[in-house]
Amino acid sequence: MKKILIIGQKSKIAFENLKKINHKRINKTLNDYIKLISINKKRIIRENAKDVKYLKRDNILDRLILNEKKIDGIINSINEIRKFPNPVGKTLESWVGKNKLNIRRVTTPIGVIGIIYESRPNVTADVAALCLKSSNCAILRGGSEAFYSNKILSNLFRKSLKKNKINQNCLQFIENKNRKIVDFLLSKMSNYIDVIVPRGGKSLVAKVQKYSKIHVIGHLEGLCHIYLDKESNLNKATKVILNAKMRRTSICGALETLLINEKVLKTKGIRIINSLINNGCEVVVDKKINKLFYNKLKLAKELDWKTEYLDAKLSIKSVKDVKEAVSHVLKYGTMHTDCIISNNKKNTSFFLNNVNSAIAMHNVSTQFADGGEFGFGGEIGISTNKLPPRGPVGLNQLTSYKYIVKGNSVTRP
Repeated sequence: MKKILIIGQKSKIAFENLKKINHKRINKTLNDYIKLISINKKRIIRENAKDVKYLKRDNILDRLILNEKKIDGIINSINEIRKFPNPVGKTLESWVGKNKLNIRRVTTPIGVIGIIYESRPNVTADVAALCLKSSNCAILRGGSEAFYSNKILSNLFRKSLKKNKINQNCLQFIENKNRKIVDFLLSKMSNYIDVIVPRGGKSLVAKVQKYSKIHVIGHLEGLCHIYLDKESNLNKATKVILNAKMRRTSICGALETLLINEKVLKTKGIRIINSLINNGCEVVVDKKINKLFYNKLKLAKELDWKTEYLDAKLSIKSVKDVKEAVSHVLKYGTMHTDCIISNNKKNTSFFLNNVNSAIAMHNVSTQFADGGEFGFGGEIGISTNKLPPRGPVGLNQLTSYKYIVKGNSVTRP
């Protein structure tokens, strides 16, 4: 693992060098990266095709595959990130303290960020752009299923760094596929890596959170809920619920459990459930709902309320009111994204204020749990940590801060 230690050492050196780089040069580098991706679209698609060819798990194909539309999305994301002002050196607040001390809280870069991720080539580009823009360095350990896609995207970024005379080791992609490298990163690299961000399945994230000796930003699961209140519009609710579940079933913001107020099961619940079934969604329901369907649906088990399906499957439960809905979310939720569909201000306020979600929504598809949709340009991941950062981790969330204190020969009495 000597090579991994060397990667860490190079990152630290690159980070110190990056502090001296003018921000205009950083923006120029991002612009050149966009140009390189545009010029090399066909080549990127060819490399991605190698990954797709060797793919053994069909359920991650949607995340893995790159086409013209997805590459354009990557380009748009980088361009949005490039347009943001420099997040480093920004005064967050200032005041005059006791003894006429002038105190400012100023943003600083974090340092070296390690990303361990699976089957998402767009993460390579997003992380590269976000980290450089915030004057951080990144060490990437992508999954073997996206090896060729990640490699070309990271190489093109390093090429743009070199062109602009910025240390190429601001971004390093670990090309060794040995799984023991992840263990080494988590346990032996605390002198070089300041933060670890896991992006992948439950087993990967659980492992990182359990064994990492480095601070972790991430979420274990995206077990997202929607509560359908009795005071709600049927057509609008149906539209939101179908989108939250079926737009893309494999993302962490996909709806996994629908809670329906028992007073509208007959008037709204039946129609919504039929819409889900007619759109190809498998449903599992509680006994009260199943009776309305003449016991022809599958009954939900205790395990279903705890399951992130990441597939066209949804668990559905009837609840008495918003308080019972919140209790269910607090018991089974994962502090990711939860939503209420309601026209009642009191119920909406209770739900939004009492769920412990990083993202609490009202009349909105949970699939909007995304840094790009929040106006961040992109995200390095979603955090369900109780301490900051929470929710989508974008550019401003990739900074820390320090206090700058000034005075005129002030001594403490």
